[in-house]
Amino acid sequence: MSELLSLKDKNFALSGGTGTLGGSIAEYLIKNGAKVLLLGRSEDKLKTKQNELNALVNDSTFIYKVDVMNEKDLTALKNKIKSDFKTLDGLVNLAGGNIPGATLKPDQTIRDIAMGDTQKVVDINLFGTVIPTVILSELMVEQGYGSIVNISSMAAKQSISRVLGYSMAKGAIDIFTKWMANELASKHGDRIRVNAIAPGFFIGNQNKRLLTNEDGTYTERGNSIIKNTPMGRFGDASELNGMVHYLLSEASSFVTGSIFDVDGGFSSFSGV
Repeated sequence: MSELLSLKDKNFALSGGTGTLGGSIAEYLIKNGAKVLLLGRSEDKLKTKQNELNALVNDSTFIYKVDVMNEKDLTALKNKIKSDFKTLDGLVNLAGGNIPGATLKPDQTIRDIAMGDTQKVVDINLFGTVIPTVILSELMVEQGYGSIVNISSMAAKQSISRVLGYSMAKGAIDIFTKWMANELASKHGDRIRVNAIAPGFFIGNQNKRLLTNEDGTYTERGNSIIKNTPMGRFGDASELNGMVHYLLSEASSFVTGSIFDVDGGFSSFSGV
């Protein structure tokens, strides 16, 4: 592999790395010679994923129990990473998702939404990216390089019904990505970059019940998404890996402040 695309011996931190998409990305990175630092609140989930990944590539995966919403925790984590690894080549912010109380049922109106749950969804999807980015990017400023990859959504680009909090948070992720890209590059040099990926629709643990029935057929919402996706299918988790690789590698050295769609054409299709 060319040096531009090499991830060998680089250190990448992933929040949300025990989920469907994060787990696929973590596996891909270690198979390409990187070390992965998994960040999360559940020690059991972290240990399970670490064992799975180390079984594939020995001593490739390291875990840190941390709340990505807690500044004190993250400052301690920053110091721990510096002590353990000296450098941090990249950060992928995958923490997020939705919760039932913040998702309107088909027969509900906005007056039925649970405001408390909606605020929780905004917090984890927005500040669960903002806080670790601000604090862990200090390592990149010290060393003079690094790549940060945020996770946006199709819900940031157009109105996706029923998921108000998630949509607001992901819309904010887009502007935060652009804002932070400008902040870091203009004040700390052109080797620190911030970009985002906007996945289309992938079936994971959080949205499985929303998109599929118990017999595996698609729900009405699932069928609607497929109808509006030119490729006519949901994405496979592995299909994000190529874009993550590009953005973490030196192949994207002149790319910052951009949001990349990986969506089977969903965002380009008008529905008619």
